[in-house]
Amino acid sequence: MVEPGPRRPRRAQGALETQVLAALNAAEGPVTAGWIQDRLAADLAYTTVMTVLARLLAKGAVTRRREGRSFVWMPVADKAALAAWKMHRVLDGEHDRRAVLASFVTRLPEDEEQLLRELLDREGDED
Repeated sequence: MVEPGPRRPRRAQGALETQVLAALNAAEGPVTAGWIQDRLAADLAYTTVMTVLARLLAKGAVTRRREGRSFVWMPVADKAALAAWKMHRVLDGEHDRRAVLASFVTRLPEDEEQLLRELLDREGDED
């Protein structure tokens, strides 16, 4: 009987999606799944990258277009939108969103809390 080797620690939920999005945002234009694979962990399978890209496509976080026989991939938004997307992912994993948001706001420096209030007031005025 062959003894199994040491297990790698599991990635945090969404960590691989975040890494793929970060790689896409670092690219200077549309890139292939192979390009993304080269920039991520050396032991990451091409099929894993494709699965992550397909999930991100379904979530509306990336787009793709056919070039030849394969696709090239692009992020839908810039780095600020990527950070906002990550924040939404965290909130989506919590049961008490109100408590999480309240804790977040109370830990903001005063100037950032004021900025958040201004942004929320502006959004309220546009409705």
